Amino acid sequence: MSVVLEALRQTILVADYVVLAYFFLLNSGYAILLIYSIPEMWTHYHIAEDENFRALLDSEALPPASLLVPAYNEELTVVGSTISFLTLEYPRHEVILVNDGSKDQTMEVLIRDFELYEVPAAFPVTLMTQPVRAYYRSRRYSRLLVIDKANGGKADSLNAALNVARFPYVVAVDADTLIDPDALVRLGRPFLLGQRVAAVGGTIRVVNGSRVENGRVVDARVSRRLLAGIQTVEYLRAFLFGRLGWNRLGGNIVISGAFGMFRREYLLAIDGYQTGNVTEDMDLVVRLHRYLCENNIPGDLPFIPDPVAWTEVPSTVKVLSRQRERWHRGLIATLWSHRDMLFDRRYRKVGMLSMPFFFFGEMLAPLVELFGLIAVPLAAALGIVDWELALLFLIVAVGYGLLLSVWGVILEAFSFRRYRHASDYLWLLVCAVVENFGYRQMTLLFRLHAFVKFARGERSWGKMTRVGFATRPAA
Repeated sequence: MSVVLEALRQTILVADYVVLAYFFLLNSGYAILLIYSIPEMWTHYHIAEDENFRALLDSEALPPASLLVPAYNEELTVVGSTISFLTLEYPRHEVILVNDGSKDQTMEVLIRDFELYEVPAAFPVTLMTQPVRAYYRSRRYSRLLVIDKANGGKADSLNAALNVARFPYVVAVDADTLIDPDALVRLGRPFLLGQRVAAVGGTIRVVNGSRVENGRVVDARVSRRLLAGIQTVEYLRAFLFGRLGWNRLGGNIVISGAFGMFRREYLLAIDGYQTGNVTEDMDLVVRLHRYLCENNIPGDLPFIPDPVAWTEVPSTVKVLSRQRERWHRGLIATLWSHRDMLFDRRYRKVGMLSMPFFFFGEMLAPLVELFGLIAVPLAAALGIVDWELALLFLIVAVGYGLLLSVWGVILEAFSFRRYRHASDYLWLLVCAVVENFGYRQMTLLFRLHAFVKFARGERSWGKMTRVGFATRPAA
Protein backbone atom coordinates (compact mmCIF):
# COMPACT_ATOMS: atom_id res chain seq x y z
CA MET A 1 0.00 0.00 0.00
CA SER A 2 2.85 2.38 0.84
CA VAL A 3 4.36 1.74 -2.60
CA VAL A 4 1.07 2.66 -4.30
CA LEU A 5 0.71 5.77 -2.11
CA GLU A 6 4.26 6.86 -2.88
CA ALA A 7 3.71 6.35 -6.62
CA LEU A 8 0.48 8.37 -6.39
CA ARG A 9 2.28 11.08 -4.44
CA GLN A 10 5.04 11.35 -7.04
CA THR A 11 2.49 11.45 -9.87
CA ILE A 12 0.52 14.25 -8.22
CA LEU A 13 3.71 16.20 -7.45
CA VAL A 14 4.87 15.94 -11.06
CA ALA A 15 1.44 17.00 -12.27
CA ASP A 16 1.43 19.94 -9.86
CA TYR A 17 4.83 21.09 -11.08
CA VAL A 18 3.68 20.82 -14.69
CA VAL A 19 0.61 22.97 -13.92
CA LEU A 20 2.79 25.44 -12.00
CA ALA A 21 5.25 25.69 -14.90
CA TYR A 22 2.37 26.14 -17.36
CA PHE A 23 0.87 29.07 -15.48
CA PHE A 24 4.28 30.60 -14.85
CA LEU A 25 5.02 30.56 -18.58
CA LEU A 26 1.52 31.78 -19.49
CA ASN A 27 1.57 34.69 -17.06
CA SER A 28 5.14 35.50 -18.06
CA GLY A 29 3.81 35.81 -21.60
CA TYR A 30 1.21 38.27 -20.35
CA ALA A 31 3.95 40.14 -18.49
CA ILE A 32 5.95 40.45 -21.71
CA LEU A 33 2.87 41.87 -23.43
CA LEU A 34 2.57 44.37 -20.59
CA ILE A 35 6.21 45.43 -20.93
CA TYR A 36 5.85 45.89 -24.68
CA SER A 37 2.58 47.79 -24.24
CA ILE A 38 4.15 50.61 -22.20
CA PRO A 39 6.30 52.17 -24.99
CA GLU A 40 3.48 51.47 -27.45
CA MET A 41 1.03 53.32 -25.22
CA TRP A 42 3.48 56.21 -24.80
CA THR A 43 3.86 56.56 -28.58
CA HIS A 44 0.13 56.53 -29.29
CA TYR A 45 -0.61 58.90 -26.42
CA HIS A 46 1.70 61.60 -27.77
CA ILE A 47 0.53 61.18 -31.36
CA ALA A 48 -3.09 61.45 -30.23
CA GLU A 49 -2.42 64.71 -28.40
CA ASP A 50 -0.35 66.33 -31.16
CA GLU A 51 -2.26 69.37 -32.45
CA ASN A 52 -0.74 69.25 -35.96
CA PHE A 53 -1.66 65.62 -36.31
CA ARG A 54 -5.19 66.30 -35.10
CA ALA A 55 -5.52 68.94 -37.83
CA LEU A 56 -4.36 66.41 -40.41
CA LEU A 57 -6.95 63.94 -39.20
CA ASP A 58 -9.70 66.42 -40.01
CA SER A 59 -8.54 66.69 -43.61
CA GLU A 60 -9.76 64.88 -46.71
CA ALA A 61 -6.70 62.58 -46.59
CA LEU A 62 -8.65 59.91 -44.75
CA PRO A 63 -10.19 57.22 -46.98
CA PRO A 64 -13.99 57.08 -47.25
CA ALA A 65 -15.51 54.29 -45.18
CA SER A 66 -18.71 52.27 -44.93
CA LEU A 67 -19.97 51.33 -41.47
CA LEU A 68 -21.48 47.84 -41.40
CA VAL A 69 -23.97 47.45 -38.54
CA PRO A 70 -25.70 44.08 -37.97
CA ALA A 71 -28.72 44.29 -35.67
CA TYR A 72 -30.81 41.53 -34.13
CA ASN A 73 -33.41 42.34 -31.47
CA GLU A 74 -31.80 45.69 -30.65
CA GLU A 75 -34.92 47.86 -30.23
CA LEU A 76 -33.62 49.34 -26.96
CA THR A 77 -30.27 50.57 -28.31
CA VAL A 78 -30.51 50.76 -32.10
CA VAL A 79 -31.65 54.40 -32.37
CA GLY A 80 -28.99 55.83 -30.07
CA SER A 81 -26.17 53.82 -31.60
CA THR A 82 -27.28 54.56 -35.19
CA ILE A 83 -27.36 58.30 -34.47
CA SER A 84 -23.86 58.04 -33.03
CA PHE A 85 -22.68 56.35 -36.24
CA LEU A 86 -24.33 58.93 -38.51
CA THR A 87 -22.90 61.93 -36.65
CA LEU A 88 -19.29 60.78 -36.44
CA GLU A 89 -16.61 63.39 -37.18
CA TYR A 90 -15.36 61.87 -40.43
CA PRO A 91 -14.89 63.47 -43.87
CA ARG A 92 -16.94 60.90 -45.79
CA HIS A 93 -18.78 57.84 -44.57
CA GLU A 94 -22.03 55.91 -44.91
CA VAL A 95 -23.94 53.71 -42.46
CA ILE A 96 -25.35 50.36 -43.62
CA LEU A 97 -27.57 48.86 -40.92
CA VAL A 98 -28.81 45.30 -41.40
CA ASN A 99 -31.90 44.11 -39.56
CA ASP A 100 -31.23 40.38 -39.34
CA GLY A 101 -34.80 39.13 -39.03
CA SER A 102 -35.36 40.64 -35.58
CA LYS A 103 -38.30 39.27 -33.62
CA ASP A 104 -38.80 42.43 -31.57
CA GLN A 105 -39.65 45.96 -32.75
CA THR A 106 -36.21 46.80 -34.17
CA MET A 107 -37.43 47.34 -37.74
CA GLU A 108 -40.52 49.28 -36.67
CA VAL A 109 -38.40 51.56 -34.48
CA LEU A 110 -36.01 52.23 -37.37
CA ILE A 111 -38.82 53.02 -39.82
CA ARG A 112 -40.44 55.39 -37.35
CA ASP A 113 -37.42 57.24 -35.96
CA PHE A 114 -35.48 57.56 -39.23
CA GLU A 115 -38.45 58.00 -41.58
CA LEU A 116 -37.39 55.13 -43.81
CA TYR A 117 -38.77 54.51 -47.27
CA GLU A 118 -38.19 51.51 -49.53
CA VAL A 119 -35.84 51.79 -52.53
CA PRO A 120 -35.20 49.46 -55.50
CA ALA A 121 -32.80 46.54 -55.02
CA ALA A 122 -30.21 47.93 -57.44
CA PHE A 123 -27.20 46.45 -55.64
CA PRO A 124 -24.66 43.81 -56.76
CA VAL A 125 -24.56 40.50 -54.88
CA THR A 126 -21.00 39.21 -54.54
CA LEU A 127 -21.43 37.21 -51.34
CA MET A 128 -24.39 34.86 -50.94
CA THR A 129 -26.62 35.61 -47.94
CA GLN A 130 -30.07 34.87 -46.60
CA PRO A 131 -32.82 36.52 -48.70
CA VAL A 132 -33.09 40.31 -48.47
CA ARG A 133 -36.67 41.49 -47.98
CA ALA A 134 -36.15 45.16 -48.74
CA TYR A 135 -33.72 48.08 -48.85
CA TYR A 136 -34.56 51.39 -47.19
CA ARG A 137 -33.24 54.95 -47.29
CA SER A 138 -33.87 57.64 -44.67
CA ARG A 139 -35.60 60.95 -45.26
CA ARG A 140 -33.67 62.38 -42.32
CA TYR A 141 -30.17 61.03 -43.02
CA SER A 142 -28.98 60.59 -46.61
CA ARG A 143 -26.00 58.50 -45.50
CA LEU A 144 -28.17 55.78 -43.94
CA LEU A 145 -29.07 52.56 -45.79
CA VAL A 146 -31.12 49.91 -43.98
CA ILE A 147 -31.31 46.30 -45.16
CA ASP A 148 -34.16 44.13 -43.92
CA LYS A 149 -33.35 40.45 -44.40
CA ALA A 150 -34.18 36.98 -43.17
CA ASN A 151 -32.26 35.83 -40.12
CA GLY A 152 -28.86 34.36 -40.92
CA GLY A 153 -26.65 35.44 -38.04
CA LYS A 154 -24.14 38.22 -37.57
CA ALA A 155 -21.67 37.02 -40.21
CA ASP A 156 -24.44 36.70 -42.80
CA SER A 157 -25.60 40.24 -42.00
CA LEU A 158 -22.10 41.64 -42.38
CA ASN A 159 -21.80 39.92 -45.75
CA ALA A 160 -25.09 41.50 -46.87
CA ALA A 161 -23.70 44.90 -45.88
CA LEU A 162 -20.38 44.17 -47.62
CA ASN A 163 -22.28 43.53 -50.85
CA VAL A 164 -23.72 47.06 -50.97
CA ALA A 165 -20.83 49.01 -49.40
CA ARG A 166 -19.72 51.83 -51.71
CA PHE A 167 -16.35 52.66 -50.16
CA PRO A 168 -12.93 50.90 -50.17
CA TYR A 169 -12.78 50.59 -46.38
CA VAL A 170 -15.44 49.06 -44.17
CA VAL A 171 -15.88 49.39 -40.42
CA ALA A 172 -17.62 46.53 -38.64
CA VAL A 173 -19.54 47.71 -35.57
CA ASP A 174 -22.24 46.24 -33.34
CA ALA A 175 -25.69 47.81 -33.13
CA ASP A 176 -25.39 47.92 -29.33
CA THR A 177 -22.19 49.99 -29.59
CA LEU A 178 -21.68 53.74 -29.12
CA ILE A 179 -18.69 55.35 -30.84
CA ASP A 180 -16.95 58.52 -29.65
CA PRO A 181 -17.40 61.39 -32.16
CA ASP A 182 -13.74 61.40 -33.23
CA ALA A 183 -13.15 57.65 -32.91
CA LEU A 184 -13.42 56.84 -36.61
CA VAL A 185 -11.03 59.67 -37.44
CA ARG A 186 -8.52 58.32 -34.91
CA LEU A 187 -9.00 54.80 -36.25
CA GLY A 188 -7.73 56.03 -39.60
CA ARG A 189 -4.38 57.16 -38.17
CA PRO A 190 -2.29 54.30 -39.64
CA PHE A 191 -3.45 55.21 -43.15
CA LEU A 192 -1.83 58.64 -42.72
CA LEU A 193 1.44 57.29 -41.33
CA GLY A 194 2.45 55.50 -44.52
CA GLN A 195 1.67 52.03 -43.26
CA ARG A 196 0.37 49.29 -45.54
CA VAL A 197 -2.72 48.54 -43.46
CA ALA A 198 -5.01 45.57 -44.05
CA ALA A 199 -7.12 46.19 -40.96
CA VAL A 200 -7.05 48.18 -37.73
CA GLY A 201 -8.83 47.76 -34.42
CA GLY A 202 -9.88 50.23 -31.74
CA THR A 203 -10.61 50.07 -28.02
CA ILE A 204 -13.86 48.75 -26.59
CA ARG A 205 -14.91 50.19 -23.24
CA VAL A 206 -17.77 49.36 -20.89
CA VAL A 207 -20.71 51.77 -20.97
CA ASN A 208 -22.48 50.34 -17.90
CA GLY A 209 -22.72 53.05 -15.25
CA SER A 210 -21.98 55.92 -17.65
CA ARG A 211 -24.40 58.71 -18.58
CA VAL A 212 -25.51 58.62 -22.21
CA GLU A 213 -27.27 61.42 -24.07
CA ASN A 214 -28.28 61.38 -27.75
CA GLY A 215 -26.10 58.40 -28.56
CA ARG A 216 -23.01 59.85 -26.82
CA VAL A 217 -21.23 58.98 -23.58
CA VAL A 218 -21.18 62.35 -21.83
CA ASP A 219 -19.95 61.18 -18.42
CA ALA A 220 -17.82 58.03 -18.34
CA ARG A 221 -18.21 56.22 -15.05
CA VAL A 222 -17.55 52.73 -13.74
CA SER A 223 -20.67 50.85 -12.72
CA ARG A 224 -20.89 50.23 -8.97
CA ARG A 225 -22.41 46.85 -9.67
CA LEU A 226 -19.68 44.33 -8.98
CA LEU A 227 -20.31 42.18 -12.05
CA ALA A 228 -20.04 45.12 -14.47
CA GLY A 229 -17.09 46.60 -12.55
CA ILE A 230 -15.07 43.40 -12.84
CA GLN A 231 -15.80 43.21 -16.57
CA THR A 232 -14.53 46.79 -16.90
CA VAL A 233 -11.21 45.64 -15.43
CA GLU A 234 -11.16 42.75 -17.90
CA TYR A 235 -11.67 45.09 -20.85
CA LEU A 236 -8.91 47.45 -19.68
CA ARG A 237 -6.53 44.53 -19.25
CA ALA A 238 -7.36 43.02 -22.63
CA PHE A 239 -7.11 46.22 -24.66
CA LEU A 240 -4.60 48.45 -22.89
CA PHE A 241 -1.78 45.98 -22.62
CA GLY A 242 -2.84 42.73 -24.28
CA ARG A 243 -3.45 44.04 -27.78
CA LEU A 244 -0.94 46.87 -27.50
CA GLY A 245 1.72 44.31 -26.65
CA TRP A 246 0.88 42.29 -29.75
CA ASN A 247 1.41 45.45 -31.81
CA ARG A 248 5.10 45.34 -30.93
CA LEU A 249 5.32 41.59 -31.50
CA GLY A 250 3.60 41.94 -34.87
CA GLY A 251 1.08 39.14 -34.45
CA ASN A 252 -2.28 40.63 -33.52
CA ILE A 253 -5.01 38.12 -34.40
CA VAL A 254 -7.90 39.78 -32.56
CA ILE A 255 -9.78 42.81 -33.87
CA SER A 256 -13.05 43.18 -32.02
CA GLY A 257 -16.15 42.67 -34.11
CA ALA A 258 -17.63 45.64 -32.26
CA PHE A 259 -15.16 48.14 -33.78
CA GLY A 260 -12.63 47.42 -36.55
CA MET A 261 -11.74 48.80 -40.00
CA PHE A 262 -10.81 46.57 -42.97
CA ARG A 263 -9.89 46.89 -46.64
CA ARG A 264 -13.04 45.79 -48.45
CA GLU A 265 -11.11 44.17 -51.32
CA TYR A 266 -9.37 41.81 -48.91
CA LEU A 267 -12.63 40.78 -47.23
CA LEU A 268 -14.18 40.01 -50.60
CA ALA A 269 -11.05 38.05 -51.58
CA ILE A 270 -11.50 35.73 -48.58
CA ASP A 271 -15.26 35.39 -49.23
CA GLY A 272 -16.28 37.69 -46.42
CA TYR A 273 -17.35 36.57 -42.98
CA GLN A 274 -17.75 32.87 -42.31
CA THR A 275 -21.30 31.97 -41.31
CA GLY A 276 -21.78 29.45 -38.54
CA ASN A 277 -18.81 30.74 -36.54
CA VAL A 278 -19.84 32.29 -33.22
CA THR A 279 -16.72 34.49 -33.08
CA GLU A 280 -16.68 35.60 -36.69
CA ASP A 281 -14.35 38.52 -35.91
CA MET A 282 -11.39 36.38 -34.80
CA ASP A 283 -11.98 33.86 -37.59
CA LEU A 284 -11.96 36.71 -40.12
CA VAL A 285 -8.65 38.11 -38.85
CA VAL A 286 -6.94 34.71 -38.88
CA ARG A 287 -8.17 34.03 -42.44
CA LEU A 288 -7.00 37.50 -43.44
CA HIS A 289 -3.52 36.78 -42.05
CA ARG A 290 -3.52 33.49 -43.95
CA TYR A 291 -4.53 35.22 -47.20
CA LEU A 292 -1.87 37.94 -46.88
CA CYS A 293 0.91 35.47 -46.08
CA GLU A 294 0.01 32.90 -48.72
CA ASN A 295 -0.16 35.60 -51.40
CA ASN A 296 2.92 37.44 -50.11
CA ILE A 297 0.95 40.67 -49.60
CA PRO A 298 2.38 43.13 -47.07
CA GLY A 299 -0.25 44.27 -44.61
CA ASP A 300 -0.28 45.34 -40.96
CA LEU A 301 -3.17 44.75 -38.57
CA PRO A 302 -2.44 47.23 -35.77
CA PHE A 303 -4.44 48.09 -32.67
CA ILE A 304 -4.97 51.79 -31.85
CA PRO A 305 -5.82 52.53 -28.18
CA ASP A 306 -7.47 55.97 -28.36
CA PRO A 307 -10.37 55.38 -30.81
CA VAL A 308 -13.07 54.32 -28.35
CA ALA A 309 -16.35 52.46 -28.81
CA TRP A 310 -18.60 51.74 -25.83
CA THR A 311 -20.54 48.53 -25.32
CA GLU A 312 -22.99 47.22 -22.77
CA VAL A 313 -21.66 44.20 -20.87
CA PRO A 314 -23.89 41.55 -19.28
CA SER A 315 -25.54 42.66 -16.05
CA THR A 316 -26.55 39.17 -14.92
CA VAL A 317 -24.62 35.94 -14.41
CA LYS A 318 -26.99 34.12 -16.76
CA VAL A 319 -26.24 36.40 -19.70
CA LEU A 320 -22.53 36.50 -18.83
CA SER A 321 -22.39 32.70 -18.91
CA ARG A 322 -23.80 32.65 -22.45
CA GLN A 323 -21.37 35.29 -23.65
CA ARG A 324 -18.21 33.77 -22.17
CA GLU A 325 -19.12 30.24 -23.24
CA ARG A 326 -19.72 31.49 -26.79
CA TRP A 327 -16.46 33.47 -26.84
CA HIS A 328 -14.40 30.47 -25.79
CA ARG A 329 -16.28 28.08 -28.07
CA GLY A 330 -15.53 30.41 -30.97
CA LEU A 331 -11.87 30.59 -29.92
CA ILE A 332 -11.66 26.79 -29.93
CA ALA A 333 -13.38 26.53 -33.33
CA THR A 334 -11.14 29.16 -34.95
CA LEU A 335 -7.85 27.83 -33.60
CA TRP A 336 -8.75 24.23 -34.32
CA SER A 337 -9.80 24.93 -37.91
CA HIS A 338 -6.53 26.81 -38.53
CA ARG A 339 -4.25 24.51 -36.53
CA ASP A 340 -2.11 23.91 -39.61
CA MET A 341 -0.76 27.46 -39.16
CA LEU A 342 0.90 26.49 -35.86
CA PHE A 343 4.70 26.85 -36.03
CA ASP A 344 4.56 27.29 -39.82
CA ARG A 345 7.12 29.89 -40.94
CA ARG A 346 5.01 30.78 -43.98
CA TYR A 347 2.66 32.60 -41.63
CA ARG A 348 5.43 34.69 -40.12
CA LYS A 349 4.93 35.90 -36.55
CA VAL A 350 1.31 34.82 -36.51
CA GLY A 351 2.28 31.20 -37.13
CA MET A 352 5.34 31.22 -34.89
CA LEU A 353 4.07 33.36 -31.96
CA SER A 354 0.40 34.31 -31.93
CA MET A 355 -1.23 31.03 -32.88
CA PRO A 356 0.85 28.95 -30.43
CA PHE A 357 0.21 31.45 -27.62
CA PHE A 358 -3.55 31.47 -28.15
CA PHE A 359 -3.73 27.72 -28.82
CA PHE A 360 -1.68 26.46 -25.87
CA GLY A 361 -2.33 29.45 -23.61
CA GLU A 362 -5.74 31.04 -24.05
CA MET A 363 -7.56 27.98 -25.40
CA LEU A 364 -6.18 25.26 -23.11
CA ALA A 365 -5.89 27.40 -19.96
CA PRO A 366 -9.31 26.37 -18.54
CA LEU A 367 -8.45 22.68 -18.78
CA VAL A 368 -5.08 23.13 -17.11
CA GLU A 369 -6.53 25.40 -14.42
CA LEU A 370 -9.25 22.84 -13.67
CA PHE A 371 -6.61 20.14 -13.37
CA GLY A 372 -4.65 22.31 -10.94
CA LEU A 373 -7.72 23.06 -8.83
CA ILE A 374 -8.43 19.33 -8.59
CA ALA A 375 -4.85 18.15 -8.01
CA VAL A 376 -4.09 20.35 -4.99
CA PRO A 377 -7.23 19.43 -2.95
CA LEU A 378 -6.74 15.78 -3.93
CA ALA A 379 -3.21 15.87 -2.58
CA ALA A 380 -4.48 17.47 0.63
CA ALA A 381 -7.16 14.79 1.02
CA LEU A 382 -4.52 12.07 0.63
CA GLY A 383 -2.25 13.80 3.12
CA ILE A 384 0.52 14.22 0.57
CA VAL A 385 0.16 17.91 -0.20
CA ASP A 386 3.29 19.97 -0.72
CA TRP A 387 2.27 23.25 0.94
CA GLU A 388 5.15 25.19 -0.61
CA LEU A 389 3.98 24.02 -4.02
CA ALA A 390 0.37 24.93 -3.18
CA LEU A 391 1.48 28.41 -2.14
CA LEU A 392 3.48 28.82 -5.35
CA PHE A 393 0.43 27.73 -7.37
CA LEU A 394 -1.70 30.33 -5.56
CA ILE A 395 0.87 33.08 -6.18
CA VAL A 396 1.30 32.23 -9.85
CA ALA A 397 -2.37 31.56 -10.65
CA VAL A 398 -3.87 34.38 -8.56
CA GLY A 399 -1.17 36.83 -7.54
CA TYR A 400 0.32 37.16 -11.01
CA GLY A 401 -3.13 37.69 -12.52
CA LEU A 402 -3.96 40.29 -9.88
CA LEU A 403 -0.76 42.17 -10.66
CA LEU A 404 -1.62 42.31 -14.36
CA SER A 405 -5.16 43.54 -13.61
CA VAL A 406 -3.86 46.30 -11.35
CA TRP A 407 -1.36 47.35 -14.03
CA GLY A 408 -4.20 47.53 -16.53
CA VAL A 409 -5.98 50.01 -14.26
CA ILE A 410 -2.76 51.97 -13.72
CA LEU A 411 -2.16 52.21 -17.48
CA GLU A 412 -5.62 53.71 -17.88
CA ALA A 413 -5.11 56.13 -14.98
CA PHE A 414 -1.83 57.48 -16.35
CA SER A 415 -2.64 57.50 -20.07
CA PHE A 416 -5.96 58.46 -21.62
CA ARG A 417 -7.79 58.70 -18.29
CA ARG A 418 -11.32 58.44 -19.63
CA TYR A 419 -12.70 58.21 -16.10
CA ARG A 420 -12.48 61.63 -14.46
CA HIS A 421 -13.41 60.59 -10.92
CA ALA A 422 -10.85 59.19 -8.48
CA SER A 423 -13.55 57.01 -6.92
CA ASP A 424 -13.85 55.13 -10.22
CA TYR A 425 -10.19 54.10 -10.11
CA LEU A 426 -10.45 53.04 -6.48
CA TRP A 427 -13.47 50.92 -7.34
CA LEU A 428 -11.59 49.39 -10.30
CA LEU A 429 -8.77 48.37 -7.95
CA VAL A 430 -11.30 46.76 -5.61
CA CYS A 431 -12.81 44.89 -8.56
CA ALA A 432 -9.32 43.78 -9.68
CA VAL A 433 -8.86 42.09 -6.29
CA VAL A 434 -12.35 40.61 -5.97
CA GLU A 435 -12.17 39.21 -9.52
CA ASN A 436 -9.84 36.44 -8.34
CA PHE A 437 -12.16 35.11 -5.64
CA GLY A 438 -15.30 33.67 -7.15
CA TYR A 439 -15.65 35.49 -10.46
CA ARG A 440 -12.63 33.89 -12.09
CA GLN A 441 -13.68 30.41 -10.94
CA MET A 442 -17.21 31.07 -12.22
CA THR A 443 -16.04 32.08 -15.69
CA LEU A 444 -13.76 29.03 -15.66
CA LEU A 445 -16.89 26.88 -15.57
CA PHE A 446 -18.38 28.83 -18.49
CA ARG A 447 -15.24 28.28 -20.56
CA LEU A 448 -15.11 24.59 -19.68
CA HIS A 449 -18.70 24.27 -20.86
CA ALA A 450 -17.50 25.63 -24.21
CA PHE A 451 -15.42 22.48 -24.78
CA VAL A 452 -18.53 20.33 -24.25
CA LYS A 453 -20.62 22.41 -26.65
CA PHE A 454 -17.83 22.47 -29.24
CA ALA A 455 -17.58 18.68 -29.09
CA ARG A 456 -21.34 18.49 -29.70
CA GLY A 457 -21.08 20.80 -32.70
CA GLU A 458 -23.18 23.52 -31.05
CA ARG A 459 -23.35 26.77 -33.07
CA SER A 460 -25.95 28.79 -31.18
CA TRP A 461 -25.28 32.28 -29.80
CA GLY A 462 -27.66 32.35 -26.87
CA LYS A 463 -29.91 35.26 -25.99
CA MET A 464 -28.09 38.47 -24.96
CA THR A 465 -30.58 40.48 -22.86
CA ARG A 466 -29.77 44.21 -22.63
CA VAL A 467 -30.86 47.10 -20.44
CA GLY A 468 -30.41 49.80 -23.11
CA PHE A 469 -28.61 53.14 -23.15
CA ALA A 470 -31.53 55.40 -22.29
CA THR A 471 -31.67 54.26 -18.68
CA ARG A 472 -27.96 54.66 -17.96
CA PRO A 473 -27.27 56.39 -14.63
CA ALA A 474 -24.33 58.69 -14.08
CA ALA A 475 -22.80 56.42 -11.46
